[in-house]
Amino acid sequence: MGNLTHFNRLFGDTFFDDFYRPVVHAGADKSPAIDVHETDENYLIKVDLPGIKKEDVEVKLENGVLSIKAVTSREEKEEKDGRLIRQERHFGQFMRQLSVGGDVDPKAVKAGFDNGVLSLNLPKVKQESPQAVKINIS
Repeated sequence: MGNLTHFNRLFGDTFFDDFYRPVVHAGADKSPAIDVHETDENYLIKVDLPGIKKEDVEVKLENGVLSIKAVTSREEKEEKDGRLIRQERHFGQFMRQLSVGGDVDPKAVKAGFDNGVLSLNLPKVKQESPQAVKINIS
């Protein structure tokens, strides 16, 4: 099983495998683009959230499920000669939940937000290599 096979279900059954399988993919607005990269030490996730403030993003890891939730709001006003002639309000939210593999250390997950991009670093749990043990026969 290759390294990327851990991610099959993130984008559907054609590319990746089980590490990130969408549990819920819902929301009124179009879901943001998500990139997932794997190294020997961690999984790196980037989520495009243009126009969203850091305060409006919530990230949670609970019971093996990584949840990313954001709320968007935008108001547009058009005035002519000091009179309001058009006003539009747009409100929306999205939630993306991804199943996390058992090789992630939940206490070491780190998140950052810069220029509308949420970056998540999910370190892998150090797994000891199986050692051969001699078993005495009685």
